Amino acid sequence: MAEAAKLPSGVVVLPRVGVVLAAGRSERIRSITGGGSKALLRLGGLSLVERAVKTLLADGVQSVVVVVGHDAAPVAAVVARLGPGRVRAVYADRWQDGNGGSLAAVEDAVAGEALFVLLTADHVFGDGAIARLLATGAPAVLVDASPARAAWDEGTRVRVTDGAVVAFGKHLGEPAIDCGAFLLPPDIFRCQARAAAEGDHTLAGAVTGLAQERPLRAVALPVGCWWQDVDTPEDARAAAANLRGSLGKDGDGPVSRWLNRPLSTRLSMALAPLRPDPDLVSLAAFILGLGGAVLLAAGQGIAGALLVHASSVADGVDGEVARLQLRGRPQGALLDGVLDRVGDATILAGLGLWALDGHDPRAVLALTVAATTGAILSMATKDRAAALGLPPAPERALGWLLGGRDGRLLLVAIGALLGAPIAALVAVTTTSALSLGLRVAFLRRKPGP
Repeated sequence: MAEAAKLPSGVVVLPRVGVVLAAGRSERIRSITGGGSKALLRLGGLSLVERAVKTLLADGVQSVVVVVGHDAAPVAAVVARLGPGRVRAVYADRWQDGNGGSLAAVEDAVAGEALFVLLTADHVFGDGAIARLLATGAPAVLVDASPARAAWDEGTRVRVTDGAVVAFGKHLGEPAIDCGAFLLPPDIFRCQARAAAEGDHTLAGAVTGLAQERPLRAVALPVGCWWQDVDTPEDARAAAANLRGSLGKDGDGPVSRWLNRPLSTRLSMALAPLRPDPDLVSLAAFILGLGGAVLLAAGQGIAGALLVHASSVADGVDGEVARLQLRGRPQGALLDGVLDRVGDATILAGLGLWALDGHDPRAVLALTVAATTGAILSMATKDRAAALGLPPAPERALGWLLGGRDGRLLLVAIGALLGAPIAALVAVTTTSALSLGLRVAFLRRKPGP
């Protein structure tokens, strides 16, 4: 079924085909592209054209057509590697006329589709930014109702009336601008041809003509989502900063927010150009933890603490790298979870072996087992609740108990630095038990009316 529409059951059929415009010359960013295509500019390890294509595929679009023009061969070569059978390049003979001419090149490629989604390659979107647009089921445009002043000065402004965009243009005085993401019907090609005949070869001219015939739904940029138009070196730096800033999680506790993420996100951005496999990063974090466990078992508190905390920081890098590269996979999440649990048990066992020196072996064994069991059960409860689709516990608030993995490893590192393995085991047991109890209590709470 080609048409994107809402079925009687309320299920939304997403558009099957996406189009990415990547044909322009982009003179204003020449200082960092060397005159090559802006679409090949890398941010967070991915070129702009790769990021646009992967964003569409990750959000459920079945196939993507990339329009190339300036520096066509290198861009097409990158496109060819993205998804054989699902992603292809189309050359726009009239790309120099403007992005309206680039749009015209895909008329045959989207023939038969009731709606197709259109992105411009130089617009970078945060997670979830275009999902609502794709699910609209009618001609629509993604709109930023409160853009920053610089974005408003540069962007194409839109006039919104009764929830629909009725006009586009840089001359408008309206407060909102479009985000360079559209859901369009085949009528757009007739409107583009008419605008071109009148001397307007821009995408804005084409969508303005369409809006005059049938207003486009104004889909608001979701709260908390970001986007960035990359036209200048300053824009590229802003996009990189936004990418790094988006690597945290809503549930991050104080240890992650203020201690680990400032380090891990910088490391992830530095590693991004190498495109490391997230699973290898998970394995590296695990090996660091094993090294810390061995040092703790040998009573090397300072060295062990440093490796344990390094493992905690590196444990965030795998997920961050996966998000930067749009490579998140259930298999990777499973591997990371298994390695984390084994790593926790090994580190606590190392702490217990250190604590045997001068303490009752039976008491140390009981405390080590209690700490390990509490840690594993606390996290298993969190994972199981997520797998069952239960309402999540307030993880950000629970983070203050230091019962999450980041807090637990920090307690181990502090105990090791102080030469107090017994105190570290007691602290881990206590915080894990508290976190487990509160998670279970939250899940058993009856939902409100």
